Amino acid sequence: MQRARHLRTERTRLGGGESDRTTLGLVAASWGVIMALSPVMQIRWMMRLRSSRDVSIGYLLVIVVGFAIWIAYGIVIRDPAVVGPYTVAFIVGLGTIAVAVHLRKLQERRATHAKVP
Repeated sequence: MQRARHLRTERTRLGGGESDRTTLGLVAASWGVIMALSPVMQIRWMMRLRSSRDVSIGYLLVIVVGFAIWIAYGIVIRDPAVVGPYTVAFIVGLGTIAVAVHLRKLQERRATHAKVP
């Protein structure tokens, strides 16, 4: 009995109970989705400028691969709080890369047509 009381006290002192972890998990997952959607601002900026010159596609590729690894990890540990936000981030990251590549191809075509007399 005393051992059980000690464990409850220790668990509370070290970081709360199950409800604290659930709440923190929900807050972290929600913020993760917001972070995952933040590249949409970059997409809007590229579309407004009609240029992706200032965007590093290599950097975006590294980030997207990292998102895929986190998705795999979340699936293995069966944690939707990990899988959900990283899936959103992965999709938005691929969209950002697609827009950047598309705009670069358009710029190349414009430059080629501008050189032809």
